[in-house]
Amino acid sequence: MARTDVRRTPPPRGSKPAKPRPTGLRLFLRRLLVWGGALGVLGLLALAVAVAFTAQSLPGFDQIKSTQNEQMIVVRARDGTQLVSLGPSYGKWVGHDQIPQVMKDAMLSTEDKRYYSHIGIDPIGLARSFWVRFQQGRWKQGGSTITQQLARTVFLNNSRTVGRKAREAVLALAIEWKFSKAQILELYLNKVYFGGGAYGIDSASRKFFGHPATEINLPEAAIIAGLVKAPSHYAPTADAEAAKGRGSVVLDLMVENGKVTSAEAARANIKGIAFAREAGQNSVRYFTDWALPQLDLLLGENDQPIEVWTTLDVKLQQAATNAIQGNVPAGTQGALVSMDRDGAVLALVGGTDYVTTNYNRAVNAVRQPGSAWKLFVYLAALEAGYTPNAEVIDEPVTIDGWSPRNSGGGFAGKIDVRTAFAYSKNTVAAQLGQEVGFSTVAGMAKRFGITTPISTVPSMVLGTNEVRLIDLTRAFASISAKGMAVEPYGIIKIATTDGKVLYQREKKAGSTLVPAYVTAGITDMLQTAVSVGTGKAAQIGRPVAGKTGTTTANKDGWFLGFSSGVTTGVWMGRDDDRPVPGLQGGTAPARAFAAYMRVAVAGRPIEKFETDATLPAWQLEPDDEVMMSGSPEDYQYVDEQGNLVGPEAPREDPGPREPVNEGGPVPQPPPAANEEFLKEATGGDRAPAAAPPPN
Repeated sequence: MARTDVRRTPPPRGSKPAKPRPTGLRLFLRRLLVWGGALGVLGLLALAVAVAFTAQSLPGFDQIKSTQNEQMIVVRARDGTQLVSLGPSYGKWVGHDQIPQVMKDAMLSTEDKRYYSHIGIDPIGLARSFWVRFQQGRWKQGGSTITQQLARTVFLNNSRTVGRKAREAVLALAIEWKFSKAQILELYLNKVYFGGGAYGIDSASRKFFGHPATEINLPEAAIIAGLVKAPSHYAPTADAEAAKGRGSVVLDLMVENGKVTSAEAARANIKGIAFAREAGQNSVRYFTDWALPQLDLLLGENDQPIEVWTTLDVKLQQAATNAIQGNVPAGTQGALVSMDRDGAVLALVGGTDYVTTNYNRAVNAVRQPGSAWKLFVYLAALEAGYTPNAEVIDEPVTIDGWSPRNSGGGFAGKIDVRTAFAYSKNTVAAQLGQEVGFSTVAGMAKRFGITTPISTVPSMVLGTNEVRLIDLTRAFASISAKGMAVEPYGIIKIATTDGKVLYQREKKAGSTLVPAYVTAGITDMLQTAVSVGTGKAAQIGRPVAGKTGTTTANKDGWFLGFSSGVTTGVWMGRDDDRPVPGLQGGTAPARAFAAYMRVAVAGRPIEKFETDATLPAWQLEPDDEVMMSGSPEDYQYVDEQGNLVGPEAPREDPGPREPVNEGGPVPQPPPAANEEFLKEATGGDRAPAAAPPPN
């Protein structure tokens, strides 16, 4: 085969050799750059369009000024008097030129130090926020500009999802497009939440410092600016010291950003700031804290501004506050609950000072009631067949190794039930509790509204189970209502601010808890306890029925009673459960009861108690029918716990007891009640034979 020579034509002189076509990684990177750039341009165009459309749809400056967030609740007393306004409080609008410069500097140093240089989002802060999200797996505060916070406050919620953050960024850019920096800062400072229900710097300044925002000084500005991070935690109404500590951090940031000098920060003296005392937020707030959570049950879902008419009587609330503060021993707390005959709460005081401590001792604290618990012991005994005139024996008793003793240590011997109750004889209460059954006493307490757990050990008859004041007051109110169940309530009507009624309480007939003869008998004994017994300090010049209660080592003092349809319970003691020297139910609590009740019943007619009632047939003179059916003591029955209870063996009269002589004078027991005492207990003129021992 012939060889063919292929000659290559050399390139023209001066021409460059052709570049090889890119392949592999270089080709991929080039395409990525081209398409990425194109997509980036398209993304920027789309973002610009989105921001432009969003800016066009935003309300105007004046419209945003007029919008409000969250629900407003106006609480009124039973006569329509406004007690308190809860929810958002916006104060007066403060224009940009009226806002003190220290307030602007404090806020920008704390929340957005690059405010005047960004376009609504801060790339540096945003990058930091995403980095923290990547490291910790959750969004944390940080990265949001003032503009973004305004967008969130006015248009969004506080969820921290990626979608919400994207919408927030678009809104922030749109806000910056539509409004000036001065307008944005003005909107922000008048809209942001500072805690304690205060929205905007004027509301915060008035609430926390007692003056308008135009008078804010450097330390106050630092405290207010520091609240935005965590309003519920740092607000002075929640924790004054935390608010001051956060304010010191803001001062340091202002020094760091050159807004104040170190010397000016040192002279600010944040630690010496005195916060304003809230007017109308003290005693009444104990009542509103108890009543307003009931709105969720009465209304369900509701976000409209509403007005709530309550059962509270302003005059009686002030009288209750004065009664507690004027009689409580030094270093001691006190609480009071007062109800009308249908359960309407007329006054409620949960402590000596709401601003100092908002813990509501009237409805939340559980304390031992002492002898006030004997109400349920004697109710059970009366229902089982005892009468106020029935004979009992005040003598030493031991039940399952437990030996109760009376206050004073003595024993009166043969007395009647009325006397044992009036002088709060522990040994008699123990015998009655054992006879009717401790589970029966517990059932009676539950029947009358005690909601706390009840132990049925023998000592329970002396009040070792803890109770709430409002529950025990409810039980006494049911006695005042002649044995009908009483349910405490605090809300009468709920309406929108334009007058549309959303809820109206209807009258409810309570069920009968015990027969009429039982309430007549216990009322007789409760009246005796006040007229001649341990509750004499509770007398107010008209019939009063009530009972004292004192716990071991004088840790708690109680008095509960009723007159002219008003039932009131008083508790006093220390939150740390330490003894209070001299505290007994018949001293400070009874005096506070009397001080309040003189005001509470002043406009009501005097009512005589019904202490006479027809007894059931088996307690009257026997006839043929009764003799055939027999007495309840002669047959078996099942108690509330399902236990079979047999006939009780008749109690033997132990006869006269020999006094114990231990080398000294022979001790003599206090005299038993005689005809003079009984005449006094039922309205006679002469004094009782023996002075009442303390409860």
